[in-house]
Amino acid sequence: MSTTNVLRMRGIARSYQIGPERLDVLTNVDLDVQKGEWVAIVGASGSGKSTLLNIMGLLDRPDSGRYELGGVAVSTLDDKARTLARNQMIGFVFQQFNLLPRTDAIDDVATPLLYARVPKQKRLERSARALQAVGLGDRLYHTPTELSGGQIQRVAIARALVTNPTIILADEPTGNLDAASGVEVLALFDELHARGSTIVMITHDMDIAARADRQLRLETGRLADIAAAPSGAHRPGG
Repeated sequence: MSTTNVLRMRGIARSYQIGPERLDVLTNVDLDVQKGEWVAIVGASGSGKSTLLNIMGLLDRPDSGRYELGGVAVSTLDDKARTLARNQMIGFVFQQFNLLPRTDAIDDVATPLLYARVPKQKRLERSARALQAVGLGDRLYHTPTELSGGQIQRVAIARALVTNPTIILADEPTGNLDAASGVEVLALFDELHARGSTIVMITHDMDIAARADRQLRLETGRLADIAAAPSGAHRPGG
């Protein structure tokens, strides 16, 4: 695995003002993610996992600290550059799927390419390839109502992959799935990792976290190592 640093955080802090009270969610987060690495972040509800993921995904800004994505200090980016980086460098997979309800899978997956102004034919070609890569080459023209929960999440993963992102950020990706569909989706993450994708996943489930190269716990606003996964664990052909 390459040692190229994809993501680097130092001293990240984030708080929210709730009436007269200040809630310190993140106080001093340090994190390095290398190219091709799969990192799982575990924490209880309300520990700040989603806040941290939103900062990584350029959906939120820290109060203090330094965040570098692809070697670039995020604080130096203006709004336009942040939007471009978010669209081109980051693939999001959400617990709630966030698919367009009456849209065919091929058009939904192509949405990030529309924002990137990729010509229509190329959008559809890349969208079809992404869906084929997640095992849905025969479901290109199905809407969410015509798909199972696991298939819906696979469409969401294809949408995250279609821009060839630098990093995939996954927020409890099996949280709304039944057990069988969850197993399918986790197997797909295993495959993506084996192909070299860089993944940061947040979860409350240690069994899911154990699939990753590295498990971290978010507690009292900081990250700490839990344990390292055995070499080759849960990797196809490993």
